[in-house]
Amino acid sequence: MATLAGLPAHVRRPAYDRARLHSGIVHIGPGAFHRAHQAALVDTLLDTDPRWAITTIALRSRETAETLQRQDGFFTLKTLGEGGETRVVGAITGALCASDAPAAALAALTSAATRLVTLTITEKGYCLDAGGRLDHDHVDIRHDLAAPRTPKSAIGWLVAGLAVRKDNGLAPPVILSCDNLEANGIKLAGALHDFARETDRGLADWIADRVLCPRTMVDSITPASDHAFLDCLEAELGVRDGAAVKREVFTSWVIEKADAGAVTALGNAGALLSGDVAGHALVKLRVLNGAHSALAWTGLAAGRSSVADAMADITLRAGIDRLIHEEILPGLPAPDGLDLNAYARTVLNRFANPDVSHLLSQIAWDSSQKLPIRLLGTVQDNLAAGRPVRHLARAVAAWMRLVVRSARDGTPLTDPMADRLMAAGRACSGNADEDTARFLRLEAVFSPALAQDQTFRNALVSGYRDVLALERGERA
Repeated sequence: MATLAGLPAHVRRPAYDRARLHSGIVHIGPGAFHRAHQAALVDTLLDTDPRWAITTIALRSRETAETLQRQDGFFTLKTLGEGGETRVVGAITGALCASDAPAAALAALTSAATRLVTLTITEKGYCLDAGGRLDHDHVDIRHDLAAPRTPKSAIGWLVAGLAVRKDNGLAPPVILSCDNLEANGIKLAGALHDFARETDRGLADWIADRVLCPRTMVDSITPASDHAFLDCLEAELGVRDGAAVKREVFTSWVIEKADAGAVTALGNAGALLSGDVAGHALVKLRVLNGAHSALAWTGLAAGRSSVADAMADITLRAGIDRLIHEEILPGLPAPDGLDLNAYARTVLNRFANPDVSHLLSQIAWDSSQKLPIRLLGTVQDNLAAGRPVRHLARAVAAWMRLVVRSARDGTPLTDPMADRLMAAGRACSGNADEDTARFLRLEAVFSPALAQDQTFRNALVSGYRDVLALERGERA
């Protein structure tokens, strides 16, 4: 707190009296995206309503919690690009690690003042099976069902908190998933109900009747806070901030309309309350996330390192532009009157922002999980409608070549399917027909119907040859 007064004059500080704040939000998963996105919006809300300060809960890792504790919850947010600023956010007033302080974590979840619980725990954190339901065989879920009072998973913690609230006659909080999970609110609600049904059917019925889990869509490119960034920020501030984060200026939080004070408050602070969150999420998933992954795979094939670096390559930028306008946008309805062409222009300009150094290698992590969601759904829709898939197939082929290069060079592949992918990559010879056929046999990625579609197979072979040429330095 005392450090704030000594910061340079250009650094924006909280305008509210922090001593008047009350914690009304519990957030599970206090990573960089939460601090750069939701916490920043709540910081604005606190200017007019002190009831919404945040208590963060890390389920296992204590590093972020300890850093925030040392800094009284304060951290710096630097927004990058035109209109960017350096800003201190004070919305986090409590930081806990559940494994170290389980009683305090449960107390935060069950406090009468807690009216909103938010989560950024990545898709894996929900412990769902391939069908999007609670995976009862997941190691953490098995533990939590056997020992519900000492949970490990986010679902286990939430149900434990809801059970106490029900027993104490307290209303449940609104619970918001802020992860890139299709129909995130629906899947979260289903997981909570399924878990509770295994231990207490009365609680399961109460959850089904009383707990609101509106769907959401969140969007803001948030590169990792590496040592170079932290060093530069220290030179700017004159003090080290171990919890500092950076993101682009653009940010969006779309929340499903609901009759709840917490949702209304977030809407008043700048979140978009919509009746078509699914439509917004689909546009973001296919345009921004799909193009992001495609650019990562093709950019790495061309020897580029960052998103902005790849967008500076006229051939790569033209390819992503055509992918979006010729093969993604034609199959998308516009939610809430959104201008899809204007949105696409915004996405391309965001990618080209030279101030945001987002590594292509980082975007390419876990690609076997992202590919079916971000691109193959569009491929299947286009094939069914008779629309082209040329650029989509080239992006898929670029992912295949990334795997082949990793296997050939011995470069570790950050992916849950790494062992199977590397085995496939090592067996490839550079023959487009044979290599693509080998990858198409991976049913965890490609459905049998898609793998057997001749139009897609032909486009994939052609795209594979294009990427081989890209690796050789040739430009179309």
